[in-house]
Amino acid sequence: MIKHMKRLLEYIENLKKSEVKKLIDARMKEFKEAGSKPCSEIFKELCFCILTANFNAEKSIKIQNEIGDGFLTLPEPQLAKKLKELGYRYPNKRAEYIGEARKYKNSLKDIIKSFNDEDKLREWVAKNVKGIGYKEGSHFLRNIGHNNLAIIDFHIIDVLTSYKLIERPNVLTKRKYLEIEDLLKKIARESNLCLGELDLYLWFTETGKILK
Repeated sequence: MIKHMKRLLEYIENLKKSEVKKLIDARMKEFKEAGSKPCSEIFKELCFCILTANFNAEKSIKIQNEIGDGFLTLPEPQLAKKLKELGYRYPNKRAEYIGEARKYKNSLKDIIKSFNDEDKLREWVAKNVKGIGYKEGSHFLRNIGHNNLAIIDFHIIDVLTSYKLIERPNVLTKRKYLEIEDLLKKIARESNLCLGELDLYLWFTETGKILK
């Protein structure tokens, strides 16, 4: 384990000496600024993360940009129709989730501010927003400036598996998620990064891209 960890840490250190660091630093700055935007913008970011569950992140970004304020106002049938037209895989179910989440569209920012603990905040998001689990909850919160939660998707699992740091789980249960998150916290500490930054470095390692 120590040998494999060292190999990954060396790779991350090399990335930190490259142009990748500038791109990641800029993206982290964007995330921090996003947290200070109006509640409607934060809600639209939540909608983006609802879309990313079991779906392509790049396509979700394009759909988010295309729909825009429609996440706030479109009746569910029209939202589902729009999602389908844009090539989204689960238009009806995600339109339903977004429609139900609208009860928080004017209060979401205040709810987030009421939590001092990011783990408890993620727990609230996962319990109260349909279509959001630990991965999507962490993704949403990272994208609005909460940097100490791990976003464990198949790209991250692929990297950790390829470096022989974990065995690929058949099912990502809550217990397994938190177990892998503990490993990522250790990697982040050794890399002098927060979990939000580490996610971008690992995502780049697997995909060659820096998204959000």
